[in-house]
Amino acid sequence: MNNHKTHDADYTNMPVDKKGRKSNLSMFMVMLGFTFFSASMWVGQQLASGLTWSQFLWAILLGGAILAAYTGALGWIGAESGLTLDMLARKSFGSKGSWLPSAMISFTQTGWFGVGLAMFAIPVAKEIMGLEVTPDSMPWEGYLLVFVAGILMTASAYYGIKSLTIVSYIAVPAVAILGTVAMILAISRGDAGLVAQFAKGTKDLGIIAGAGLVVGSFVSGGTATPNFTRFAKNAKVGLLITVVAFFLGNSLMFLFGAVSSIYAGGNDIFEVMLNLNLFYLAVLVLGLNIWTTNDNALYTAGLGLSNIFGLSKKTMVIISGIIGTLASVWLYWNFCDWLNVLNCTLPPVGIILILHYFTHRGKEEKETVVNWSAVIGVVAGAVVANLVHWGFASINGMIVASICWGLGQLISKKN
Repeated sequence: MNNHKTHDADYTNMPVDKKGRKSNLSMFMVMLGFTFFSASMWVGQQLASGLTWSQFLWAILLGGAILAAYTGALGWIGAESGLTLDMLARKSFGSKGSWLPSAMISFTQTGWFGVGLAMFAIPVAKEIMGLEVTPDSMPWEGYLLVFVAGILMTASAYYGIKSLTIVSYIAVPAVAILGTVAMILAISRGDAGLVAQFAKGTKDLGIIAGAGLVVGSFVSGGTATPNFTRFAKNAKVGLLITVVAFFLGNSLMFLFGAVSSIYAGGNDIFEVMLNLNLFYLAVLVLGLNIWTTNDNALYTAGLGLSNIFGLSKKTMVIISGIIGTLASVWLYWNFCDWLNVLNCTLPPVGIILILHYFTHRGKEEKETVVNWSAVIGVVAGAVVANLVHWGFASINGMIVASICWGLGQLISKKN
């Protein structure tokens, strides 16, 4: 009886056993919901402005392939090991060295959780409630929306993977179906076809730059993939579901953003639905879209902080939710650029986890306190990713991190 009470359904500090594994459909819904990220629609808007229709498709395919390779490898590792990102980091960074990646991902995911709350509350306050919202002021009704949404999203993240699965089962079909219908309606009411409409504008981006935006849109969040795929039936399922979900989910978000931009001049499908007089459906789609990603973000932050402070995941989810909710509006207006800078720090973490896992697979390891080559690799990779404006920022960071880590491995073997 006591064992039942103390069982951790989220397997915070242990591998997920066979009993804890989820169905393939449940995993697909969770991973697809993870990629339903409203900020990706903003990227779709940028792609539509700078690319023709064919270039847009090529950019999505190229960027999606890179993103799928990175997240797919992490998906395999999570499913095969049954371990969280933070438990994997303990092996590759050391018991205390893992605090660095845990802190980085917790900070960014809490930040994006707060931004997500404001991304829901501010448009609803402005468009539905008719309130005037500026960077300097927002009426109390807007803050009330933030507060209520923060409580609901924190509560579902608090209850862990079971709650995330339920939310995803509701949100994923609703967002996909309603968003697609709204997109088709917008195209049908336009005065030009999709290809012709895409041809308008500056078209000064280029396929490589567009693919860079696609990769950058979710490469940081994708680093947390093992936190979810560890519940998959096996490694092949974890890989396949991750690749398909990232391709499908991200492509839909880019399409929603692109179409809303070229036909309605808005930022996302929310504004398209408003223009189509689908007010309540617009609020529903916006809320569900943000809810799925915010839940995953807060869940990840809770796991990361639990690794650092040794407190339960549930406790850290509540603390992260409170911080994200209180700072939400300020984060939205002041911190988005900083969060994008921090996004570049996470791919170096992911590539070191991948390299360490596959080079030490099946070997007995003695846990170190700090693996300095991994720590230095992340710091150096993050600096290069932010300062070198050539190619793909995230890949530049991963290459540098891999070199630093690899040199450290060679030196340690000689000693």
